[in-house]
Amino acid sequence: MSLPQLTDATLRLEDRYAVLTFERDDVRNALTGTALVDDICAAIEWANHSDLNCLIITGAGKGFSSGGNIKEMADKTGMFGGSPMQISDSYRRGIQRMSRAVFHAELPLIAAVNGAAVGAGFDLACMCDIRLGCEHTRFGETFINLGIIPGDGGAWFLQRLVGYQRAAELTFSGRLIDAEEAMKLGLLLELVDSSELLAKAEALAQSFAKQPPQALRASKRLMKIAQRQELNDFLDHCASVQAACHYSEDHGLALNAFINKESATYSGL
Repeated sequence: MSLPQLTDATLRLEDRYAVLTFERDDVRNALTGTALVDDICAAIEWANHSDLNCLIITGAGKGFSSGGNIKEMADKTGMFGGSPMQISDSYRRGIQRMSRAVFHAELPLIAAVNGAAVGAGFDLACMCDIRLGCEHTRFGETFINLGIIPGDGGAWFLQRLVGYQRAAELTFSGRLIDAEEAMKLGLLLELVDSSELLAKAEALAQSFAKQPPQALRASKRLMKIAQRQELNDFLDHCASVQAACHYSEDHGLALNAFINKESATYSGL
């Protein structure tokens, strides 16, 4: 399957995982006023239909993503131009496409947060399954500082990570938090030196890449469903998925490898 054509990001394909890198350091990888939202959506759509087991998202340069383009906000251009109805439509057809695409990604997503992730950039990191940080990592739900709200759905994602009370404090204050505090709040899985950040993300991706792809994707779907289903309904769903897994080729290969103390090679989805 050929790689998607991207404009402001690059996509590097490895063995059963890929690395999506934002390449707009000139605007600190802003998500509006660039093609990055289109690139993110295209990369995830491609990854969903691939045999990949993981996608890493990171930024080139000093920042992960600065979120919205402040100059366009001030000038009321781009997605911030037009009537209130037009702006509302721009959000639905623009940044919110990213939120839906990331939420519906069928494979694990790792955010390697190389620098500041603020506003929609912070929300994007929160949308991923796992976040790794370094000494340059900064997070901020900074919309309130500009007199706006998280129009990309950030309030939905953030409180599911840190709880309502802490999410409220971060949203209402608009303050920045450093990597150490982000680690304490559970926003980061691990904190490593910046020189080791991408290598750490790739090592984690490689550990996912070795797993049975059907069971891996089924596990991610179950974790998402568990957030919105009652226990009894969820258990019924688990029973059906598990029955299918027991009849899958992946299960047979994994069992054989375990019994014979060897590595399994999976054919894909």
